[in-house]
Amino acid sequence: MKLKKYSIIFLFVIFFILFSCQKQSETTSPSEEAICEDKAISADGVSISYQVQGKGRPALVFVHGWCCDKSYWEAQLTPFAQQHKVVAIDLAGHGESGLDRKDWTIAAFGEDVAAVVKKLDLKQVVLIGHSMGGPVILAAARLMPKQVIGLVGVDTFNDIEWKYTQEETDEFLAPLYANFAKATDNFVRSMFTDTADSALVEKIAADMSVAPPEVGIGAFKGMINFMKNDSAQVLQELKAPIRCINSDMKPTNVEAILRYAPSFKVVFMSGVGHFLMMEDAETFNRLLGEVVQELVSMAASE
Repeated sequence: MKLKKYSIIFLFVIFFILFSCQKQSETTSPSEEAICEDKAISADGVSISYQVQGKGRPALVFVHGWCCDKSYWEAQLTPFAQQHKVVAIDLAGHGESGLDRKDWTIAAFGEDVAAVVKKLDLKQVVLIGHSMGGPVILAAARLMPKQVIGLVGVDTFNDIEWKYTQEETDEFLAPLYANFAKATDNFVRSMFTDTADSALVEKIAADMSVAPPEVGIGAFKGMINFMKNDSAQVLQELKAPIRCINSDMKPTNVEAILRYAPSFKVVFMSGVGHFLMMEDAETFNRLLGEVVQELVSMAASE
């Protein structure tokens, strides 16, 4: 009798646990259930942190800009996870990824993206890159042309033919060498409009200013070198269509990039600065959704 009594109690406990789990799954959205933090190993052995959630093809892979991290895409991840698998990456030296890299090149950052795509075994992806993330997704797409059905730059590729002279490079880097935090703070504030949300300006300026100076300076040098020596050739090699969502705060030389990427198109957002996906997430998400749908339709028609 005592054994039978304990068996009944045990069965009741199991039923209660299963019922509780079922109720929790009913009150949790699919995108929340799918949230996962993990790490991949890049080509040079550096640990690359990423977040993934949602289901659906193509996967959307978000790549942040200079001295930023994957949290800058916070307003995009959950909305787009309703229809797609979404992935946000911390490039090496940023966020929660490893720092043990010697040369902070765009090619190496491209390997970071490719490592995550490979680990997740993504068969069809759209790469989305903000600022420095634009050159990074070019380098990444070069490594995995079969998986990439489109690239979306975010306030990037403003003038693909602009070449920094050594004098201009030295002039920009000098304040970073002298006082990285102060120079970065000043630089970040110049990227916003006069009407920008002051709290957001303070948050981003404070966040980017505490990036490791060796990473920030190294990555800036790497970006200049890539744009000067590699960008045109990579654009000509890529077959996937390229789109941009840019702020109209500064001009975009469309004619220049069309010389290397005839498929290029750009749409503009007004009233925002460089961090448009954070400054006006609603408008940005609508535009990004339209661009992604266009890229999906193009891929389906091939």
